[in-house]
Amino acid sequence: MKATELRQKDVAGLQTEVKALQKAHFGMRMQKATQQLSNTQALRLARRDVARAKTILAEKLAAEKPAN
Repeated sequence: MKATELRQKDVAGLQTEVKALQKAHFGMRMQKATQQLSNTQALRLARRDVARAKTILAEKLAAEKPAN
């Protein structure tokens, strides 16, 4: 998923997206462990998608928080 698509979502949407990406990543890890995952590159891309979504979520949360 591209960063521009993630930036268009609100905080609640990003939180659900992070959970969905983490669930997909977990499924891929289990497939890799049981020798069912043929495309191991997808595991790397999923991990990066999770990190990208978490980064944008943190940016949005920091922007909402009032600076003291």
